[in-house]
Amino acid sequence: MNPAETRMLLAALDAALERGQRAAIATVVRVRGSAYRREGTRMLVLDDGAQVCMLSGGCLEGEVVEAALGIIASGTPEIVHYDLSEDATWGLGLGCGGSVDVRLERVERDPVTLAWLDALRSGDAAALCVPIHGGGRFLLREHPGHGETGESETLLGQLDDPALHAFAVTAARARLHTRDPRAATVAAPDGQEVFIDVNAPAPELVIYGAGHDAIPLSAQAVTLGYRVTVVDPRDAYLTRGRFPGAALSPLAPEDLHGNLVLTPRTQAIIMNHHLDRDRVCLWHALNSAAPFIGMLGPRSRYHQLTDALAQEGLHATPEQLARVHSPVGLSVGAEAPEEVALSILGELMAWRRGAAGQPLNGHEGPIHHTYAARRELEQDPEPQPG
Repeated sequence: MNPAETRMLLAALDAALERGQRAAIATVVRVRGSAYRREGTRMLVLDDGAQVCMLSGGCLEGEVVEAALGIIASGTPEIVHYDLSEDATWGLGLGCGGSVDVRLERVERDPVTLAWLDALRSGDAAALCVPIHGGGRFLLREHPGHGETGESETLLGQLDDPALHAFAVTAARARLHTRDPRAATVAAPDGQEVFIDVNAPAPELVIYGAGHDAIPLSAQAVTLGYRVTVVDPRDAYLTRGRFPGAALSPLAPEDLHGNLVLTPRTQAIIMNHHLDRDRVCLWHALNSAAPFIGMLGPRSRYHQLTDALAQEGLHATPEQLARVHSPVGLSVGAEAPEEVALSILGELMAWRRGAAGQPLNGHEGPIHHTYAARRELEQDPEPQPG
């Protein structure tokens, strides 16, 4: 789920609990074939039948609400299977050709649930692990800003099966540290399965340069849930009115080192439209942990910048240069600043999710499988127990 949906669900849940209502959360735990949403999508159902957020394009919400009302009454969690290829079942003639498994659970005030909801609110990296068959559950949560590595970890709860628990802890850690952490049902070596629901911190976008074309890039990125920081030493350009929702950093290029930290979750876009500033910003980004560095402008300009750095004795390694995307953006014929922003964010999404960024026209088979399998192979090595 995107951050906006999560905020909407949490606000509705808090209001309902304040009114004394009971509620259940429906979560997609498995998708086979084509479906509108993916694993980890959540919907809130209140005891009066009201719903917040959606699990599909509208074809199964009514059925899920009915099932959730039963779970609210009984308090017993359940996984329900829905076959979306059976058009007659939904009466819509819009079968998606796939199926989904949905876990329904009443919202309780137990320690694991409360800690999970708190992680969703705070944006901490966290994984809630529940066996598909069997009892128990646990929450693995990372807390930024503590410990020798800048993060600390807490583990709350336990699966009933010790071997499955050990496997799930390792799998949860691996999933939290992928490029684009997402929920999934994974199988242990003995065939048992566990659903790992994931809350990932918002991706970070650092924009070097507060020019006119940075405005729509920042605005669109904020809408998509990015934590945006705009860096520019010019007071007249770097204003809250131009960049609502973004953090503003008035650092001059020569002050970047030691004062602006790019993390492994940061994607950086260099668009100062000034050769000297772009050169210094590029060197700063190359010497950071940012895995994606986008350069606006033609490839020849990028070569001009790297040549200038080399003349200063600043030589980037092949590994550093491999993180640079120049020119940044997808080839969609973008011209206006708003279109360029769309092109850039399109490439960022494709990069994060392991997609090719190509048209879907003519593609046969499940749409999401065009990137899901590739992402699993590249980013999610099979965890080992222990």
